[in-house]
Amino acid sequence: MIAGIDMNAIVGTHDLALVVFDTLRYDVAVEELAAGRTPNLAALLQTGWEARHSPGTFTYAAHAAFFAGFLPTPITPGAHPRRLALGFEGSTTIDAHTCLLDGATIVEGLALRGYHTLCVGGTGFFNQQNPLGRVFPSLFAEAHWTPRLGVTEPRSFEFQIDQIEASLARVPATQRAFTFLNIAALHQPNRHYLAGAAADSRASHAAALRYIDAHVPRLVELLARRGPLFAIACSDHGTLYGEDGFVGHRVAHPMISTVPYAEVVIA
Repeated sequence: MIAGIDMNAIVGTHDLALVVFDTLRYDVAVEELAAGRTPNLAALLQTGWEARHSPGTFTYAAHAAFFAGFLPTPITPGAHPRRLALGFEGSTTIDAHTCLLDGATIVEGLALRGYHTLCVGGTGFFNQQNPLGRVFPSLFAEAHWTPRLGVTEPRSFEFQIDQIEASLARVPATQRAFTFLNIAALHQPNRHYLAGAAADSRASHAAALRYIDAHVPRLVELLARRGPLFAIACSDHGTLYGEDGFVGHRVAHPMISTVPYAEVVIA
């Protein structure tokens, strides 16, 4: 977390972005960064990835919490003030630097503050193909998903960036924007990012992150093109490739609940 930020001075003056690297494991993110294999993320994050605890073990649960203002929590004990929150009785994680929003979700709250809210989906809970897949997209003024943005498309991240470029180009320069991006590339299947791989693995997961890293500069340039930007990048949960006999996620395992988190401010 970047110290000294008052979100009450950020909201209304900066564009906002929540970029979720769906399924990204903390250990893989840190390992790739330390080895120099994600140089664009290294340059952007500067202090690297922070270990945090996710509020959920799979996409739906984690994002339901995110949109209620409960992003991944610092792993150290204590009541950690949140960046954005909704008013409700008994909250112990709101302080003078938290931006307290109206509404049932932070998406609604930011819309009430004048933000254009944009969702570019990736994994199935954003595909708008059924009632469940429309729950989260329906929170936004503008939401997009096609198979080209989904988990089976090897170039999904590039196509997601294309959509962000087209959508933000239509937002008046005088209006602030909140962009939510659910990156699909790390989610299974990810074997197509590793040449010759017949199955998903920790190695193909890392290769997917390297693919994302190659296109991070373009995403950042688009998000920051309109003016000052405050962005949060994080994972919603990790995933397992055979550790302790588990494959996948939606189980209470430290490699699933511990996620990477970072904040970026571009003036």
